[in-house]
Amino acid sequence: MDAETDLLTPLKKYWGYSAFRPLQERIVRSLLAGHDACVVMPTGGGKSLCYQLPAVASAGTAVVISPLIALMQDQATQLAQMGIPAAVLNSTLSEGEQAKVMSRAREGDYRLLYVSPERVARGDTVSWLQQVPVTFFAIDEAHCISEWGHEFRPEYRQLNKLRSKFPDRPIAAFTASATKHVRHDILAQLQLRNPDKYIASFYRPNLRYLVRRCQGLEQMELLVNALRSYAGSNVIVYSPTINRVEETVDFLEDHDIAAVGYHGKMGSEERRRNQERWMSDDVRVLVGTIAFGLGINKAAVRAVIHLSLPKSIEQYYQEAGRAGRDGESADCVLLWQKKDAGLLGFFANQITDGAERERAWERYRIVREFVESRRCRHRQICAHFGEAPKWEKCDACDVCGSAAEWMAKSAAQSAGRAARRKRLTLERLPAPAVGSEDEELREYLREWRRVMAKEKNVPAYIVLHDSSLEEICRRQPKLYAELREIAGIGERKVEIYGQPILDALERFRQGERAGGAERKVKPADETFRLLGEGKTLEEIAQIRGRQLSTIVNGVANLLEMGLIEFQSEWVSEEKQSLIGAACARAGFERLKPVKDILPPEITYDEIRLVVARLRREQALNKTEIPA
Repeated sequence: MDAETDLLTPLKKYWGYSAFRPLQERIVRSLLAGHDACVVMPTGGGKSLCYQLPAVASAGTAVVISPLIALMQDQATQLAQMGIPAAVLNSTLSEGEQAKVMSRAREGDYRLLYVSPERVARGDTVSWLQQVPVTFFAIDEAHCISEWGHEFRPEYRQLNKLRSKFPDRPIAAFTASATKHVRHDILAQLQLRNPDKYIASFYRPNLRYLVRRCQGLEQMELLVNALRSYAGSNVIVYSPTINRVEETVDFLEDHDIAAVGYHGKMGSEERRRNQERWMSDDVRVLVGTIAFGLGINKAAVRAVIHLSLPKSIEQYYQEAGRAGRDGESADCVLLWQKKDAGLLGFFANQITDGAERERAWERYRIVREFVESRRCRHRQICAHFGEAPKWEKCDACDVCGSAAEWMAKSAAQSAGRAARRKRLTLERLPAPAVGSEDEELREYLREWRRVMAKEKNVPAYIVLHDSSLEEICRRQPKLYAELREIAGIGERKVEIYGQPILDALERFRQGERAGGAERKVKPADETFRLLGEGKTLEEIAQIRGRQLSTIVNGVANLLEMGLIEFQSEWVSEEKQSLIGAACARAGFERLKPVKDILPPEITYDEIRLVVARLRREQALNKTEIPA
């Protein structure tokens, strides 16, 4: 295709942008010229447009291979809203729906077709694709093809057949996080032919890296401080385990910080609902395992907070990089504890394959160096990915002198709060101050977007991106022509949402405001109430939709605070005696040394409850009652 092909017209018409981001236009033209390509572009750099726009600008169908079903479906829905025919072919469709998609694809009805690597691995898929007018293949999350990558997936190895089965079709590999070694592996495995290589800088100057090793209760204290400082902003909190997700959500709710969880043991409907509540700004804090965030398209995330060491720098860069995708300043916070290192070492030793175990230990070594060294965090990350910045100091990380006020609040505050936790209703936040009119308009439009998304049965960001919503708040358009000048609102969106947006703005000018949310019962209050009703711990877990160990931990906290009494039916007298004797030998600061000297049938939950009682008794014995 001619190098002078007009790309700005479709860019404006469908995406609502009048200019490209760095590298985007070169990548698009590379694909339109029929070249293989390898694209490494950080999260938020606009990778999806690099294969969507050439698909729109050429005849035929671009086949996008992605491991993320939710991402495929969201992108296809978003493209449909923009007036671009797209479809998904995966196991979530019925046989009849799959047959319809396959038939229409053979007819060339789609500009983009999303399939999974598992699907491509099937022989019948390849023979069917040979009947589809394929223009090029785009392979997303391409680092998954490399054994040296942090997310190696064996099914990606099957993609090497694309070269032999479609010798004249371009193949483009896309990834957000690949070291030099992984990049070379991608080129070799996919048999890319003299590919155009586009490696964006890994330096994201709008991000601030803050790393802190925490002692004891300090981690949760700092988390509360952080979230209060980001009040009103979207935050992702990454937790290492399912139980920690639930405990953290409950802990935050007890401290008047609304949060939702996301983990693999939730039902798919609950996960979808929680994700959508966070995406639509109904709840600003989402606590999830690393399963959360893949393909998440939310630009205005002001902080990503990790509560444990990541398994690799690549994983950390990808997850932390979900902050600040709108280009505004954002924080990447890592609050780790010494025990995290031991856990990573333990998991590394569980790997039976010698080469993979060695790679896991190397990733562990690099992560430890990242958090413990006193070298610029940004520079360490760039160097890891093979980039050599010319600058020595970033002024945007804790090593280079940048500090957060909330991090300076010390253990003295923790002690003060602990002393006040004598009652069930933990420290309450003061009532929020009445916001400015700008903030009221922002909240009003967020509520309008939530309602509209529910009516259309699509995610909120598909109705309106955060960055577009912010610009509407700033410019407050009154005419269609003014709406068309808002970045991210293309012609189709103006047709669908233009009048509703203008109507909402007019209602706001007339004095209408967003409605208030109901105040939830705190988790600790709810557990306390259910205990008072005589419910068992298992029944409380079922009623509250939590893992049993999460409930046990919450009850243990209530025990330690002296808010409830230990109940003999929780742990038999014999086990109580054994646990007490073990604590006399090993102490009860940590549970594992106690567990190691007890019979295997005694569970951590039982130990946790008895230890809570013993800690409470010790605290009472040390307390001096003033005259």
